[in-house]
Amino acid sequence: MNKTALQPIRPLFFVFILINAMGLTGKGWMARQGIHTEVLVIGNLLLFLVSLVAYQITFRSLNSANPQAFVRAMYGSFMIKFFLIAIAAFAYIMAAKQNVNKPALLVCGALYIIYTAVEIKALLQLLKQKKNG
Repeated sequence: MNKTALQPIRPLFFVFILINAMGLTGKGWMARQGIHTEVLVIGNLLLFLVSLVAYQITFRSLNSANPQAFVRAMYGSFMIKFFLIAIAAFAYIMAAKQNVNKPALLVCGALYIIYTAVEIKALLQLLKQKKNG
């Protein structure tokens, strides 16, 4: 991936670093709120990695001559991301059984929305540059 491809997703790295910093430095505050930092940090890492893969899939479709390739890649990356996160959440819920940390899962759900919004904004920014170029 070249520098032009990475520039629009800088906010993705910023969100990842910010949430990890909050998870590692704010353990006491999060414990008082009932949020397990381990679940939050692992969820954040998983969301970040899956978002990078989804971004890469869709970014590759921008160079296609077929105009429908971008739409297919957007839907495909969304489906991959959604199902991988759903499987990870299901695995955590099955493993934790009665000790599921619902506040951490809710925060991870909010992070899913944030990561998806940042990814889509970056891709649409690149698509706009391609049309004008």
